[in-house]
Amino acid sequence: MSVTVFRNARIFTPDDQGKPHAGQDQGSLVSYDVGALLMQDGLIVKIGPERDVLAALERAVVDEAKDCQGKCLVPGFVDPHTHNCFASLRESEFALRLSGTPYLEILKQGGGILSSVKAVANASIDDLYANTKKQVLRALSLGTTTMEIKSGYGLDTVNELKMLEAINRVSMHTPVDIRATFLGAHAVPLAYRGKTDEFISMAIDEMLPAVARQGIAKQCDIFCEKGVFTIAQGRRLLSAAIAMGMKVKLHADEVNDLGGAGLAAELQALSADHLLAANEENMEAMARAGVVATLLPATAYSLRKPYARARTMLQKNLAVALATDCNPGSSYTESMPFVIGLAVLNMGMTPAEALTGVT
Repeated sequence: MSVTVFRNARIFTPDDQGKPHAGQDQGSLVSYDVGALLMQDGLIVKIGPERDVLAALERAVVDEAKDCQGKCLVPGFVDPHTHNCFASLRESEFALRLSGTPYLEILKQGGGILSSVKAVANASIDDLYANTKKQVLRALSLGTTTMEIKSGYGLDTVNELKMLEAINRVSMHTPVDIRATFLGAHAVPLAYRGKTDEFISMAIDEMLPAVARQGIAKQCDIFCEKGVFTIAQGRRLLSAAIAMGMKVKLHADEVNDLGGAGLAAELQALSADHLLAANEENMEAMARAGVVATLLPATAYSLRKPYARARTMLQKNLAVALATDCNPGSSYTESMPFVIGLAVLNMGMTPAEALTGVT
């Protein structure tokens, strides 16, 4: 048996209550000024005041002892919204946005997500695996130990499955705990311009069953926004995913208040993400339904947009999670510490609330 002890540390961690911390409970942390953590065979078996942890050792031989004087121990970060599987960056769009071209206008012109779709179509699974693994290991070096990675740069069955296979390969070959999400309805492909309902039908009849058969994603997402997919289309796709045994989440009310937060509450989704334009009535509905609000301050920072109203959401008794939204076009960071800083400085969250939101 291998035994490791981290001692003489300041420890901060949310208490384990079996459900997300929400509202005023989100700022409640367990802390130890002189704490210790005991690991056996790579698993944490005890955490608490140093004297209690050391007493629990009894006569066990300690293989490694780490003195954490002047350091803090916190749980590994959980990044619940990323697009870390992609073929290439979209640096040219950064200059376009700085010149005043809106994000949705870039997408309308065939850039944005559609540019990434072209790159993924030309990439092999090995290419996607190598790039995704690089992103994941960089995130791990910054403290992320669990992450979600979406597909969504395929927009057809072959390329969506290619992305999900690459994501699952990375999960098997890195120490990061990865959850794959199917985001086949991330944008409207050029071939389906003006035929968005037909695309949703194809996603339901072809893409979703293929994903479900292979079991390579247990979650389904959709981007509901003006010029992309409507709330009615989101309801169709996500309801079909639920019928196939998948959990659902959605990109909701990022630019316009379409009612995505309300749809998330209606479907009892895992989360509604972005929410910059969400109204308070739908925030309350999310809280009643137990839907997590996943906020992405690094995206607002990159797009120079107002930040989501985290303080209001906490007052509405929502559980607020934080994520990087790391992607090749609008959020160029894998750093959850950076996200914590943005949430505290620009979204009105306390450090304790932000730490809970990333763990």
